[in-house]
Amino acid sequence: MNGKVIGIILIATGVFGGAGVYYLQEYGFYETIEATSDDMVQITSVTTDAPESILFSDFQAIDADSSPIRYRACFTTPQSLAMMTETYELYDTPTPLNAPGWFDCFDADAIAEALDTGTAFAFMGTENVTYGIDRIVAIHEDGRGFVWHQINECGEEVFDGNAPPEGCPTPPERTE
Repeated sequence: MNGKVIGIILIATGVFGGAGVYYLQEYGFYETIEATSDDMVQITSVTTDAPESILFSDFQAIDADSSPIRYRACFTTPQSLAMMTETYELYDTPTPLNAPGWFDCFDADAIAEALDTGTAFAFMGTENVTYGIDRIVAIHEDGRGFVWHQINECGEEVFDGNAPPEGCPTPPERTE
């Protein structure tokens, strides 16, 4: 009899623990972000090498304090993709990161496919928005836009405990 009780307790603990971890990963840390200003979507200009605001509407975004790469956003823009490829800095290695299932405007697989087929282009939003993390903006030919944070080459090295590669800014001091 005691073995059954212990087994049930172990199974119940596993089920509740798994459900808790799932909830925290999918819902617990995320907050929705409202478009509070015209500079919520910015792309780095090829002429000024600085982020510039673009026209947008239908802005939806989420973020979490638990990680700098949890930011995701969706929007639409009336600006033409042809004009944008001439005006803004393209991003060479975009890798859209998955969003929680309930944030249904952001489909990382569909964005990656559009980038691969050339129906969307990725631009540098803001380099080092947080040290080692770039904000990437992808624009589809129909005007749909997507934003996510991605670890850059400086961040990859420093976060692995190595010295930053040449040309990278000095990493911030660690506080523990």
